[in-house]
Amino acid sequence: MGPLIPNEIISPEWNHVFAVLIGIAFGIVMESSGFSSSRKIMGSFYGYDFTMIRVFMTAAITSLIGVLYMDYFGWIDRTELFVVPTYLGATITGGALMGLGFLAAGFCPGTSFLAAAIGKVDGMVFIGGAFLGILFFGEIFPLISDFYYANYLGHITVEESLGIAPDWFALIFAVIAVVVFYVLSIIRKSVEKVKY
Repeated sequence: MGPLIPNEIISPEWNHVFAVLIGIAFGIVMESSGFSSSRKIMGSFYGYDFTMIRVFMTAAITSLIGVLYMDYFGWIDRTELFVVPTYLGATITGGALMGLGFLAAGFCPGTSFLAAAIGKVDGMVFIGGAFLGILFFGEIFPLISDFYYANYLGHITVEESLGIAPDWFALIFAVIAVVVFYVLSIIRKSVEKVKY
């Protein structure tokens, strides 16, 4: 866990302890933001509640700027962070399928576990469906493996694919987020408030 373990402030054995504590804290924040409610999440798609967009964009900006500052102060080496490899066709297809599932069920994988943890049946059903989907994917993978591994771009980040410096990307992303927040606030004021 950077920057504490790489700088030998704490030992690597604490890694899993911090993972559990951060996971619990993340779940509490998600629940307090209302993300265990599929109706609240669906508000982003239907235009009556944009909490999900605001929270996720805020989290993205915070982590982006935090990583840049920790790299600047030498607490972590940003280039050593793991970046998931990109297989373009599979990524786009998987993203579209997940979006459809998100829209149909009102949960993403993370929020479904959050809902199930507080006893919501729809979250439990979603998790069951997700595991069935994983099983189905595993069974058909030999048939689609050529498509899955096609269009490999490597361990590439968004700013690398756009050819801009990380700090400029952070600034542009922050400006876009502010504009999005402003537009969403205008839309939110124009629609009827929904009670959950």
